[in-house]
Formats: sequence, C-alpha cells, structure tokens
Amino acid sequence: MSKIASLSAALLFALAGAAQAFGGADLRLDPAPIQRLDAESLQRGARNFVNYCLNCHSAKYLRYERLADIGLTEQQIKGNLMFGTDKIGSTMTVAMTPAEAKSWFGVVPPDLSVEARIRDSDWLYNYFLAFYRDDQSTTGWNNLVFPNVAMPHVLWQLSGSWKLTETVFESHEKALAASIAIKGLAKIEPAPGGKWVVKTVGIDPNAPGALTPAQYEAFVADLVNFLEYMGEPTKNKRISLGIAVLLYLVVLFALVYALKRAYWKDVH
Repeated sequence: MSKIASLSAALLFALAGAAQAFGGADLRLDPAPIQRLDAESLQRGARNFVNYCLNCHSAKYLRYERLADIGLTEQQIKGNLMFGTDKIGSTMTVAMTPAEAKSWFGVVPPDLSVEARIRDSDWLYNYFLAFYRDDQSTTGWNNLVFPNVAMPHVLWQLSGSWKLTETVFESHEKALAASIAIKGLAKIEPAPGGKWVVKTVGIDPNAPGALTPAQYEAFVADLVNFLEYMGEPTKNKRISLGIAVLLYLVVLFALVYALKRAYWKDVH
C-alpha cells in the first residue's frame, strides 16, 4: 500500500510540475555560435574575459600557462593577459576579497572557471544579449534571461543601450508562433485576462554602442567560446583526437574495401 501511495505522490508532483511549466514563463534561447576548435576566436575570447570579466570574477581553476594550448606564446600571455601576477603558473584570481565584494555589490561575484558547465553555452550567450535599461532596478539594468540580476551591464559601452519590447497575444499558441518567428531570444509570459506577452530586447537607436549589434554578438560569441573552453580545456584535445581517429577509420575502410574487391573479383 505504501508503494502505491509513493507512486501516486510522484505522479501528482510530475503533473503539478508540468502544469506549472505550461502556466509559467517559456524562455526561447538563440543557439550560441561557438567553435571550440577556432583558436583565433578563443584568443579573442581570452582577451575579452581578461579585460571585462577578470576585474570582478575569478577563474581560480585555470592557470595562465594553459592559454598556450589555444596558440598563445608565453610572451603574449605575459604581455597582454597577465595584470595581477608575474608568474605564468598562477591561476586567474582577482585582488578583490570576498568581504570587499559583499560590501560593494551585496553579493560575491561567482568564479567563472566552470560556469559554462553549470549554465551551458546557450544560456551564457543569451544572458549577455539580454540586458536592457530598467530605471526601477538598483543598477539601472535588468536581464531577460536572469530577471533582477545583481550584476550591472558592464559591456553597455560596447553594446549600447538596449530596451525591452512587449507584444501581447490573445492565446499561448499565437504567442508561441510569434516567438518562433523571431528566431532569436524571446520570452513568453502569461498576462492578465488570459492573454500572453512575448518579451524581446533590442538596441535603442538613440543610444548606440561602440559596436554594431552584429559586432557585439560576435564579441559575446568569442567570450562564451572561451568560457566554454575554460570549463574543460582538455576537451579540445579529445575533439581533435576524435576527428583524427574518424579520418583514419575512413581511410582504413577505403583500403579494406579495395582489398576485399581485389580478393573477390575472380569469384564474382
């Protein structure tokens, strides 16, 4: 009898979760255009990370010397990417202490060493593209992917000021169709009166940044590519080795097939 009760409770929890998922927000993410084997993209991403993220966020599980794996020389690493230490074997840490961070920001900025493995690349890519102006927030910014996030939009000078757009639809089906047609980041939320609203963000033409939207998206793609690499640096070697093995097997199959044809040609 207890087993039946447990199964019934589990079923009820599952149904409740499904109902909540349908009745709540639906976030549609734009796939992150990252290429882990693109060394130039990884190098640009490392530059972006050091210049814009490493001031507050650490990467304490990655050593600077590991950047040699993406094609950088020791001289390039020391001359362009190392500002807080003079030892290439040091990890990517920040001078700010957790107590100082808590005092200044109200929360300690998380270490980003394995953030891409926690959040995944699509989430991170859309997160950087989801900041918009919000005068009601403490920082003056809000985020469509991470509502009421404590982090300010540190890249706003590059991206420009983005604004939130809300479009109301009569039904969930129409809102879903509209979000699919956008082919990018969109969020569907229930609205009063049984209606649904589709939220998107876009550049404010009156407040452009130093980069065009396309250039900013490429900047973010390089940054996320590096964050993805940083979460598991050895994965690139596994991918390269896997490609080499597959090519070897293709060549071997061609040779074995040709040998088979040679052996059996007189039989057929």
